[in-house]
Parts: sequence; structure tokens; C-alpha cells
Amino acid sequence: MSILITGTAGFIGAAVAQRLLECGEQVIGLDNHNTYYDPALKEARTAQLTAHVNYQHLRVDVADRTAMAEVFERYKPQRVIHLAAQAGVRYSLENPAAYIDSNLVGFANVLEGCRQQQVEHLVYASSSSVYGANEVMPFSTHHNVDHPLSLYAATKKANESMAHTYSHLYALPTTGLRFFTVYGPWGRPDMALFKFTQAILAGETIPVYHYGQHRRDFTYIDDIVEGVIRVLDQPAKPNPAWSGHTPDSASSRAPWRLYNIGNHQPVLLLDYIAALEKALGISAKKELLPMQPGDVPDTYADVDDLIEQFGYQPSTSIEEGIGKFVRWYRDFYGV
Repeated sequence: MSILITGTAGFIGAAVAQRLLECGEQVIGLDNHNTYYDPALKEARTAQLTAHVNYQHLRVDVADRTAMAEVFERYKPQRVIHLAAQAGVRYSLENPAAYIDSNLVGFANVLEGCRQQQVEHLVYASSSSVYGANEVMPFSTHHNVDHPLSLYAATKKANESMAHTYSHLYALPTTGLRFFTVYGPWGRPDMALFKFTQAILAGETIPVYHYGQHRRDFTYIDDIVEGVIRVLDQPAKPNPAWSGHTPDSASSRAPWRLYNIGNHQPVLLLDYIAALEKALGISAKKELLPMQPGDVPDTYADVDDLIEQFGYQPSTSIEEGIGKFVRWYRDFYGV
């Protein structure tokens, strides 16, 4: 099977591509290798992928309409996994244009390519950030999500609506996956686990926002990849029971679906840091600070639909996952 994956120099994209290559699939990966964080890490991830004979890597920006059209026309992928995006809630407060270009224009280019080539299934990354001001826990895809608290979240919500339009108008099967705080080896340097590890090993103080009282549904990368692969193999189908009188937010008359992928076990940030301290064998110096703009106090994923429909079951504990990250970090950076 020919599978196009966008964002393969990124954390999740590289991991998904690696798993599919191990399964014998033909993978076309693309990434713009931007400098949002250390390009050397992106190059190292890419090097692992290009070692596979069934992998081809393209340095293309999803926001480049002409280049993306050429990619779809040349490679004619059967299925597409769209993971490229400008990530980060806090950065969206500083550089909103990057989110418009990558997350909105880029996603439109992917949708149009899928339409033109009659792709069997488009699976794309959404985010737990879309829940925004929602306070009912656990977060469910059947809840309304009309109050995002950051531009990043708003672009991900827009992606879900854009996908629905293409599913409705062109019968393009699309499945959106709302990822919940992904962590693990090869993770992003802008995320808490990476930054905390770097600072603690350097003897520096770590900033702990919301006084450490955040709860996050931290999800290990292997559990995310497992969910993506399971969903990819089952193209979205219309929900025959869907009603416009009582509309379900996670399905449609069109072949369009939404699912959460999370660990279903929210962890207090201070407990997360304690697990990291144990794995490193070092106590952290903490500066307790108030909540930052754009942040939400808690995330907690309802993954019942994914369990029932795909047999998905996250299995990696925080202690195990953080331990694997620390071992990778020490090895990769020679610490």
C-alpha cells in the first residue's frame, strides 16, 4: 500500500512512519524541516526513516499549493496520514501567521489532493486543545467544542470542520484524532518533559505553571501510534443513525469521524515531575508560577469509542514511559 505521511521529520510523524515501514508498507514522507525547534533532531529522525528501502522523503511545505498538488499527482497515495502542523499553544500567541499558513492553508491543500486523487482514507491530527473552555470531564468527542482558548486550538477545530465539508461534498472518508499530550523518546524539545529533563540535568530551575496543579492525560508515543494504525485500516463510514435534530458531534451522515487518543488516566503535573526526578535520580529545583494564557487546567480523554470500535487500549504507565524517554535522552545527547 502507498501511504503519504506529512510531518515525518516530526515526533509523531516519524514514529508512525517507522511502524508502517516495519509492517512492509510503502511510505512517502514529507516535511518542511522548519526551525521551530532544533533542525538537527528532525534530521536525525529522518535519517532513521531513509535507511528503509520502502521510504521516500520529500522536503515540501504543506502550505505550498503547487508543490502539494504535484506530490499527489506524482505519487497517487492510496491513504494519507496528515500530521504536519505548526504545533504549540504558547507559540501561537507570538506568531499566529505560522498557524494560519500551516494548519489552515496546509490542511486545505491536503484535502484537495485527497479529493483529486480519490484517496481511500485521510487520517489527520487534531488536538485535545479543541476542548478549550469545556469543564465536563472526561472530554468526549460527543461534546460541543465551540470555545477554543488559543489560535492553535482554533485551527485544529477548523480542520475538523473543513474535513467534514470534504467528506460531505466528495464522499472522502476522513477521521480526525484528538491527541492528548504525547510524550516519549524522540519527543519535541518545546514540550515539558524535554525542557524539564534538559534543565534538571543542567542544575537549572524549572518553571512549573498553575503551581503544578495541571492535570494532563499524558499519552506515550507507542500508544498513539497504535491508535493511528488501527484507525487507518478502517476508513470512516457514515453514521446511519445520525440526526440533524439531535446532531452527534463525533459522526455524520458523511464518512467523517472524530476520536480521542489519550491514556484515559490524567496525572497531576507535580506527580509527572516526581516520576521524572526518580528516572533521572535528581531532585528538581521548581519555581511555582500561575497559569499561562491559552492553557487549560486539565485534560482527560474519553476513549471509549476507540476501545469499542478499534480494540484500542493504552498500556504504557507514566513511570515506564518517562523511564524510556530518559534513557533515550541520555543516549542521544551523551549525558
